[in-house]
Amino acid sequence: MTHDRNTTLLDAALRAAERGWHVFPLRPGDKRPALHGQTACPGTGPCATGHLKWEQRATTDPDRIRAAWSAGAWNVGIATGPSGLVVVDLDRPKPNSEAGAPDGAANLSALCERAGHLVPRTRTVRTASGGRHWYFAAPAAARLHNTAGTLAPLVDTRAWGGYVVATGSAVNGRRYTVEGPALINPLPAWLLQRLVPPHPKPVAVVPGPAPVPLRAHRYAETVLQRERDTVRAAGEGRRNTTLLTSVRAVGRFVAWGDLPRHVVEAAFQEEGEAVGLTPAECRATVTSALDWSIRTCRPRPEAA
Repeated sequence: MTHDRNTTLLDAALRAAERGWHVFPLRPGDKRPALHGQTACPGTGPCATGHLKWEQRATTDPDRIRAAWSAGAWNVGIATGPSGLVVVDLDRPKPNSEAGAPDGAANLSALCERAGHLVPRTRTVRTASGGRHWYFAAPAAARLHNTAGTLAPLVDTRAWGGYVVATGSAVNGRRYTVEGPALINPLPAWLLQRLVPPHPKPVAVVPGPAPVPLRAHRYAETVLQRERDTVRAAGEGRRNTTLLTSVRAVGRFVAWGDLPRHVVEAAFQEEGEAVGLTPAECRATVTSALDWSIRTCRPRPEAA
């Protein structure tokens, strides 16, 4: 049975690669990457010249795929950015949500109606939780990144810096399956407009705070990486608490101006999702922790 499962998942990985999608192994029966993290990097093989993350190691090479999936029944992850994909993730409400709360599909349909557009049709994958993934071809002129709730509640997107679980994979015994036609259409222009960050408006040059000393910035980056590693190593049942604690540990550097808030938010959003927290959980925890840190932060200690 294990051999059959390995073969099924290997076939799923090879089929995805044939479409030009870059794949990498996820933990068996899970959504988390199976590749080593930075703290456990052996510095050999693909990482001989420096640690490579899952997005950099994702591949379409059939030989590399066969070698990886011969070692276990890995679920299949698709790195959306390198694969030229934008995937709209339509989530289901949480079990503790208010009865009758609309899901991501209903929220996106309402957005389409308000915007005067038909609901897009493209390759649709039913997820293990009962949600939907809509696969779109990414526009060549824009490098999109992940979003969480930007389009509508319970509607996230995966592009550069993100990944989705491929069909054929299973989580909690439930498979990811294609629903309806498998044709992938381009991302509609009106959705693209909502996913491209707004360009900053020109502002008058006014005196600002003194630049952050290089030494302070480097120390802040070191602490950020250390806390990212802490979140990545968190055990089940401790992930959200660990994320909260780690963000608070870094928050003082945001308050002092050593690190931009959006950089810290993006870093912990990535780590939280990598250990299995939902995008909404990550976003709420990171926002709460940073708000608390900035509100309660004491002035930077003076150098002796």
